Amino acid sequence: MRFYHPLAFWFGCAGITLGVLSHIPMFLHAAPMGYQMAGMPMSTTMLVGMALIPLGLLCSAYGVVPRVSELRQQSDPHLQFHVADQVPLNAEHWKLVMVLMIAVTVDVMKPATLGFVMPGMSIEYDLNSQSAGVLAVVALTGTTLGSIFWGMAADRFGRRAAILLSALMFIGTAICGAMPSYSWNLAMCFLMGLSAGGLLPITFALMAESVPARHRGWLLVALGGLGTTAGYLAAAGSATLLEPLFSWRILWLLGLPTGMIVILLNRYIPESPRYLASRGMTREARQVLTRFSGAQHSEQNVVVEPEPDTGHATLKDLFRAPYTGITWGLTTAGIAWGLVNFGFLLWLPTNLYSLGLAEHANSLVAKSAFFALPGVALVIWLYHHWSSIGTLTLFTSLTAAALGVFALSAAMGWLTVEILTACTALLLMSASGIIAMLIPYASEIYPVHLRGTGSGLVAASSKLGGIAGTLLGVAGLLDFLSWSALVIAAPLLLAAALLFIGGIDTRGLRLEDVQHALTAKRRRSQTYR
Repeated sequence: MRFYHPLAFWFGCAGITLGVLSHIPMFLHAAPMGYQMAGMPMSTTMLVGMALIPLGLLCSAYGVVPRVSELRQQSDPHLQFHVADQVPLNAEHWKLVMVLMIAVTVDVMKPATLGFVMPGMSIEYDLNSQSAGVLAVVALTGTTLGSIFWGMAADRFGRRAAILLSALMFIGTAICGAMPSYSWNLAMCFLMGLSAGGLLPITFALMAESVPARHRGWLLVALGGLGTTAGYLAAAGSATLLEPLFSWRILWLLGLPTGMIVILLNRYIPESPRYLASRGMTREARQVLTRFSGAQHSEQNVVVEPEPDTGHATLKDLFRAPYTGITWGLTTAGIAWGLVNFGFLLWLPTNLYSLGLAEHANSLVAKSAFFALPGVALVIWLYHHWSSIGTLTLFTSLTAAALGVFALSAAMGWLTVEILTACTALLLMSASGIIAMLIPYASEIYPVHLRGTGSGLVAASSKLGGIAGTLLGVAGLLDFLSWSALVIAAPLLLAAALLFIGGIDTRGLRLEDVQHALTAKRRRSQTYR
C-alpha cells in the first residue's frame, strides 16, 4: 500500500524520532542519581524535541491520509470489493496477522505497564495512594477518548492511516519517561493513552475486513486473546529485566522501539479493500485484493456487490436501529469487564490481607492465572464451532457467577485457599474470555462505515469501566470482598441479558450477510410485538 506523499511521511517519522531522542541525554545525565529526575529543569534540547514531535506528526499525517480529491473518484463509488469468503488463508493473511498482533500487544502493554511504574514513581515524586491513583485515571481516560477518536478517524480516513498515525503519536509520548515533574508525567500519560487506545479497535476492524468469513471468527478471538497475553508478558518482562537497571522511566521510553516496529512493518499493513471501495477508490481496492486472493488469476476470487450510500459515521448511529440493542449490550459488557479487571481483581490482594490470608495473597493470582490459561483455547473453539454471541453471553454469565461465589463464600465464612484459587481461576478465565471476544464481535457486527467507530466505542467502554473501578477502589468502596463482588456482578448480568436479546450469531457469515441477519432479527421482534 502506497503513501500519498512518502517524503512527508518519513520526514515526519524522523522528526518524531529525533524529538524523543533529544530527551535521552538528560535521562542519561541522571544515571548517577539512579535516574531520578524529579525537580530537574528541562533543557533547551528537550523543549526543541517536544516541538518537533507534533510537527512531525502533522507531516506524517499529510503523507499517509488520502486526499479528499481521491475519495469518491469513481463513477459508481457504492461498490463493495472483497476477497471471496471461501478462499484459503495464505502467506499475506498470516503476515497481516503477525503485524496486527504486534499492534495489539503494544496497545495492551501500556495499561499493563502502569502497575509496574507506580511504585517507583510514587517513591520519586513522594506520592500517596490517592495521588498515584490519579495517574491511572488520567491514563485510562486517555485510552477511552483515544479509542473513540481513532475509531472515528479510521472510518473517515482509513484503517491503515489511523494505525500508523496512532503508532507515531505513541512513539512521541515515550518522552513521558524523561519528564522531570509529576504534572508533566500526567500530561504525557494522558497523551500516551490517547495514542495507544486507538490501536486495538482499528486492528480488529482491518482484520475483520481482510480475512475470509470461515476463518474470521477464530482468528479475531485468537488475536485478542494472544495479543492481550503477549502485552501483559511484555510489560512484566520489561519491568523484570530493565527496571532494576534503568528505573521505572525506561518502561515509558520503550514506547520508541515498540512503536517503531509497527512503523517499519507498515508494508505488511494494507488498507482495507472494503473501506477503499466504500470511499470510491475501486482501483486501489482491486490492487489490495491481489495480495489476498491466493490465486494466479485474482479476479476469480474478487467479489463485487453494491454498497448503499451511508455518509459519515457518528456515535449516534450506533444507537439507532438495528444496532441499538447490541450496542447497549456490548458497551455494558465492556464497562462491567473494566470493573472486574481494574476494580475487583486489582483490590483482591488487599481484601485477602484484611481477611487474614496475607500469606496466600501474592501467589494466589499467579496460580489461578496458570489454571485459567486453557480458557483462551476454549473461547476460540466455542466462538468458531458453537456460537459467537452464545459464547460471549456464556462467559459474561460465568464471570457474574464467579463473583457470586466469591460473595457467598465471604459472607458465609467459607473462604479457603482451595475455594479462592478455584474462584479466582474461573474469574480470570471468564473475564479474559470477555475481552478476547468483545471487540472482535464488535468488528463483525457493524457495517463498513461504522466498523471503526463501533469497535472504538466498545473498546472505550472497557476503559471507562476501568476508570470507574479505579475510582471506586481509591474511594474505599471495594474494600469489602462480598459487597464489591455483588455490586460488580449486577452489570455483568445486565450485559448478558442485553447480549442475548440484541445479538446474533456471526459465525461463518460474510460481513454483508451479518447486516441482513441483524435487520431480519429486528423485523421479527417488531412483528412479535
